[in-house]
Parts: sequence; C-alpha cells; structure tokens
Amino acid sequence: MKSSLIAANARHQSVAEGGTPLHIQIRESIRRQVKKGELIDADGRLMTEAELGRYFGVSRITIRNAISPLVHEGMFARSRGRGTFLRSNQPENWVGRLMGFSETIRDAGYEAGAKVLQQGMTNRHDVGVKEKLQERAVWQLKRLRLADDTPIAIEHAFYPPDVGLELEKRELIKIIMYSVLEDDLGHEIAEAKQTIGAGLTDATSAKLLGVKPGAPLLTIERLTLGKDGRALELLRASYLPEFFRLSISLTRRAT
Repeated sequence: MKSSLIAANARHQSVAEGGTPLHIQIRESIRRQVKKGELIDADGRLMTEAELGRYFGVSRITIRNAISPLVHEGMFARSRGRGTFLRSNQPENWVGRLMGFSETIRDAGYEAGAKVLQQGMTNRHDVGVKEKLQERAVWQLKRLRLADDTPIAIEHAFYPPDVGLELEKRELIKIIMYSVLEDDLGHEIAEAKQTIGAGLTDATSAKLLGVKPGAPLLTIERLTLGKDGRALELLRASYLPEFFRLSISLTRRAT
C-alpha cells in the first residue's frame, strides 16, 4: 500500500501536516520503509527521484529535499550513473568520523530516541570529571538511549556550565549534540579522545536496559575538545554489546 502522503498535493509541498513540512514527512517515511526492505531493490538501490515522486505524489524537488539529509547522515550513498544506494552500516558499526548516538543510529536506518534520567548543574562528581573539564561545577545530562524504542545504551555526559546551560534550552530528547555545539553555539570541534572498555550491568542499569544484572556492557569514555583546546564534553556511556561492534583499520609504517 502506498504511503498516505501520496494524497498530498504537490502544489502544497511546503505546507505541513500538524506543522511538519512535507519533505520531512516523506524523509521519515523513506527511512521507515527502507528499514523494512521497501523502496529499494535486492542490491540496496533506492527508487529514482522520479519513481519516488510518483509513489508519494509530490515533485522531484520535494523528493530531493527529503533524500539529501539521509545522504548527509550516511544512510545512503550516491553513485554517479548508478543511483542512490543503502549503505551496509548496521547499528553496531562505528566509523572514524565523530558522531553522536543519534547520528550513528540514524546512519543505520533506525529511529533514535532518549529518556532523560538526570540533568542540571552539579558539583557532586568524581575527580576525573573535574580534571578533564577543569571545572568545579559542571552541567550533567544522563539519558537512556533508544533505537526504535528499544533501550540499548546509557549515556552520562558532563559539560562546562556555560555550554550546559545553553544545551538546557534545547530539546534534549532529540538533540543532535555535536551539530548544536558547532552550528548553534559556535564551538568548533577539533577532536575527540575515546577510551573503550568493558563492564557489567548493576541492578539499576540492568533494569533500564531490560537485561539481567551482571550482563556485559561495552563502555566508552570520550573527551571532546574544541579548536582552542577547551574540553566541551566528557561522555561516559555503556552500550549493550549486541548492538555495537568496533571496526578499526590499522596500518604499520614501513621502516
């Protein structure tokens, strides 16, 4: 069955249903349907813009505006002369490019979500937070992270007060953190230093993630630095290992 969006009039493509622009509605419909194996062929090739335009009943410009963010996110890759193809990324594949949880999960074709567990200013943190952020008091954000409503991670992030109080004004459920830091707040990110480890769920985290206490976790600690060397974020996160796998390319310099 074709999407209900097909009934929309292309002449009103900028008009929103419930305040949401049509190209965004179509983008999210494409995301959902492709995840189910629809709109693509056996090779992962997405229907052409013309075909999608007929399918949804809108102009090619609307389709192009819907697809471009999906290409930018990494869900699709364009091949000149061949078409637009679904990338083979799964939610457990990480890339070398600095990406937040929402970007990583959307890159894999899943809907990212969150539940805020804790937020606000605090001076009750360990010495590691103080040393890395160089702040006596910090703004913290602890969230349960979801992929298609399935709990798969717990993230606890710490920010300098001026950064955190700006983040507090944003929608913390759907925020694309690194985009906000750079594009909205003007903090150009230079690099992130990440340490990867392993851990076990305690009673609280096990309940949040829907697993038994003592279940294995993949853990990371990531310090994100601005161009001026200032620490912008310290992230501590625990992920269910069945959802994440690390692929690292190594080279050995010839002597």
